[in-house]
Amino acid sequence: MKVMNKIKTYIGYTALVTLFMASCNPLQLDQIDDPNNPSVGSVSENASRSQIQFLVTGLESRHRGYVTNVSQAWNTFGREVWYLNGSDPRFQTDWLGQGGREPDRIYFGFGTTGGGSWASPYQAIRQADVLVSAVENTTTLTSAEQAALSGFARMIQGYQFMIPANFVYENGIRIDVEDPLNPGPHVPYDEAMQHSRSLLNEADQLFASGSGDFPFTLTPGFEGYTSINGLRQVNNAILARNNAYLEDWEGVLTALDNSFMDLEGDLDAGPAHPYNGPPDSFNPLFYIRDAAVNTIIVVHPSVLEDATEGDARVAEKFYEREEPVVVTTDATPLVGTHQDNRWPNNTTPIPFIRNEELVLLKAEAHAQLGQTDLAVAAINVIRNAADIGDYSGATDQESLIDEILYQRRYSLWAEPWGHRWIDARRYDRLDEINTSFDQGTVFRQFPHPQSEVNWDIYAED
Repeated sequence: MKVMNKIKTYIGYTALVTLFMASCNPLQLDQIDDPNNPSVGSVSENASRSQIQFLVTGLESRHRGYVTNVSQAWNTFGREVWYLNGSDPRFQTDWLGQGGREPDRIYFGFGTTGGGSWASPYQAIRQADVLVSAVENTTTLTSAEQAALSGFARMIQGYQFMIPANFVYENGIRIDVEDPLNPGPHVPYDEAMQHSRSLLNEADQLFASGSGDFPFTLTPGFEGYTSINGLRQVNNAILARNNAYLEDWEGVLTALDNSFMDLEGDLDAGPAHPYNGPPDSFNPLFYIRDAAVNTIIVVHPSVLEDATEGDARVAEKFYEREEPVVVTTDATPLVGTHQDNRWPNNTTPIPFIRNEELVLLKAEAHAQLGQTDLAVAAINVIRNAADIGDYSGATDQESLIDEILYQRRYSLWAEPWGHRWIDARRYDRLDEINTSFDQGTVFRQFPHPQSEVNWDIYAED
């Protein structure tokens, strides 16, 4: 119980550990003068173990900063959900691209800094840099402890770099952000993803050099993965996702072999973002069933329309409301008949990568490599878990990819990553996303937030 209370306290104080000037430059750290919590300056030289602990738990909190924005917005772009907001129609009109609306640099819902799709990931990346710097410049840690902590930081960075990269896509992101006053240039998508992979590979090497338990306390989100080997498995799970985006299919399978993927295991197994309530946050995706509200995430009608009869995932994930939520936009009324049914309460943790995704990545890699039997076997793990029986369709590569993308649509529905939006883009199928219910547009990518432009102008001056 004492450990749990400390974890909650650490998360509650995270904002005091490292604050960022997101309105000007999301990479710039504030100096914090608080006698009860470590400032950036105080941890840069010979940080104490308690200060290192604050940084670790603070990094976990930063790690989940993207969840609300990405879950609401990216899953709207892919028409997995509608984020209905009766108070501000722009969550419908702008996010759905109704009336020919196109995203600009101050795009609604992201603001000048890009919110959870841009600023929050970079804040986590910078906090990880602070942790690495503190670890490298203290005498309070053994070399094994330093490797474990640096591996954890690099793992989180590898994950977080993929968020802005997939947000702006071909517009490119900055990967050289170690000096917040002199960040590097924007690099293309593939280079950004290669950078993410290099961080994950570095983390893997650091974890491989250690053994036993992670030397500091992690939140319950990492329950079951608090050993060095367990964290290495999580890192390889993230690496498998990265390799799929780079179309390195052999790399996907190698990473999966070193991950926690288990064809016979619990498909929900995996690490999560915890939410404990005050002084911590609540689960931002939780809504009371049948609450009389007009601001809520609802299941997109096409998801209900396209579901396979008898699919157990439908009943598990979608709750049919007694009264639909109706919000009228410029184009048409949007009617939400079902809401998210995944979260029992407002402190339920939100997974950020699960065994189910790993099994589907295995199926995709085998299909891409022409290993039909292995692809079908992995597909059948997913189908049988959903009570819809073995796959009996065609086994040419295109048909298998069709089936895998369909199963990803329901297995990974509305997870905090926007899987369908990214999947449709990487297979050049954005035109297959159904916009008939909202008469909108499916966006391919987004421009850099205005703060990026302002910073470059400021730097030139």
